Amino acid sequence: MKSRYNHILMLLGAILAFIPIVAVDYLLDAYVRVREKDVTQQSISAITSQIEINTNDAISALRRIMIDSPSLCTPTFVANVQHEIESSLMMKQVLVENRDGVQYCDAFGRTVAYSPISASLPVPGHTETMTVVKLADMAMPVLKITQAFGDTRRVSAFVPLIGQTTGALANGLSPAALLRFMLTDGTAILTVGDPTAFDRRSSSTDFVYAQAFAGELPLLAESAVPFAMVRASYADLDASFTIIACLMSGGFLLMSLQYVRRSRVPAFDLERAVANGEIKPYYQPVINLKTGDLVGCEVLCRWEKKNGDVVPPGAFIDYAEVTGLAIPMTLSLMEQVKVDLGVLCKTMPDMKISINLFEGHFRDSSIVEDVQAIFGGSSINFRQLVFEITERRPLGNSMQANSVIAGFHALGCRLAMDDAGTGHSNLAYLQTLGLDIIKIDRVFVDMIKPDTTQVPVLDGLIAMSRDLNCEIIAEGVETEAQALYLRARGVLHAQGYIFAPALKAAAYKELALALHSSKQPRRSVQDVIATAA
Repeated sequence: MKSRYNHILMLLGAILAFIPIVAVDYLLDAYVRVREKDVTQQSISAITSQIEINTNDAISALRRIMIDSPSLCTPTFVANVQHEIESSLMMKQVLVENRDGVQYCDAFGRTVAYSPISASLPVPGHTETMTVVKLADMAMPVLKITQAFGDTRRVSAFVPLIGQTTGALANGLSPAALLRFMLTDGTAILTVGDPTAFDRRSSSTDFVYAQAFAGELPLLAESAVPFAMVRASYADLDASFTIIACLMSGGFLLMSLQYVRRSRVPAFDLERAVANGEIKPYYQPVINLKTGDLVGCEVLCRWEKKNGDVVPPGAFIDYAEVTGLAIPMTLSLMEQVKVDLGVLCKTMPDMKISINLFEGHFRDSSIVEDVQAIFGGSSINFRQLVFEITERRPLGNSMQANSVIAGFHALGCRLAMDDAGTGHSNLAYLQTLGLDIIKIDRVFVDMIKPDTTQVPVLDGLIAMSRDLNCEIIAEGVETEAQALYLRARGVLHAQGYIFAPALKAAAYKELALALHSSKQPRRSVQDVIATAA
């Protein structure tokens, strides 16, 4: 029967396989939004740019008229005005009036009918002013560009806001789109389309929106179109992308199923391995740096498969913690430790056995009861047991964790902080836990080089451990320089490849007995391992 975790991972793989299909809408929405925003921005910028050009042309024409005409309303003036209107594509009329609006003359010898829509505003960078007006029966608002002539006269040129009718503008817009012009003081000039939906929008993503100023003129244009309307125009592209995504998802799903079926990743069979006793304890010696004596070991685990393959813990420990398999796996290891080292612990009553616990073990007190049930009445005394807490993951419930630690102390067991200096603890936290041993992580030991005279971080950890009145064990010692440096700073115990790797039970017991025997001349750990091999 396949592991239920295998099925869970297969389900996750199937879900992940459909991500391309789900992502199609998201990615296409983002593409449409960016592309249509750019198109809309270009369109509205082109309109405002043309307004600016037409206004500047009118200003230039008005100035030429003023320069070429010594007096106003003379035949020469009227001729110059008519010439400029004929030369211009946009200018419709030129009017001379006083400040009270009394008209003196115009280009065609008739009264100019117009009504202001806005107040008179300055044109930045120019001496002229600008007023938005309605001219005669024209539906399109007109810009009245005015230049003062003396103290009483005003000469104005009339230029339509846009060289199109409002109907032509409306026909050029998408359904439900909006084109609106206003002055920077908020005065509305022209609105094409219904602005109700846009003004009542609940989210900025409901519309594709762009705005632009007409150069330095105090005039703003904005354009908006419902995103749903724009998105609908990409139906063909949507269908094509969806088909491609379905093909990708199908291929990925087949690959995932094949991978799950053929995979040898340890996580898929871990539950079976724990049940079948394939998770074996290995024992890494802990050595006294001053005397060379073996003082104990750390219990590490290896997955020994039926085919002889050995899987290192890094390949399955994280999975075991996430799935809760770490708890039955630890209990299985403790049962094996009791069998492997029972006689040896009776022979060497001072030997310490360190067993790693995980954050899940500290959520309730059942682990204390399990330890009592396994080792109670065995040859291994509770005071020979050391339980290591990793610092890489914080203990979630500190009150419950303290209760578990108190339970261990009540039995006579000791507590060690593993990977010290690499995780979440601080000095106050360590004091609260009531630790007996601090294990310095190998990352700090690796800082010791042959010519190193000082490692401030490592020295600080050692000093902190002493302040807490904790025993110190250095992990990952691999060179003589590291061993000497640590010993010189009062670190008594260490483990690492310079002494021995993690050993199977038989090899470890042979090593321990050889070092313990007082009948043999003292030999180094390496010599004993070589002999055992």
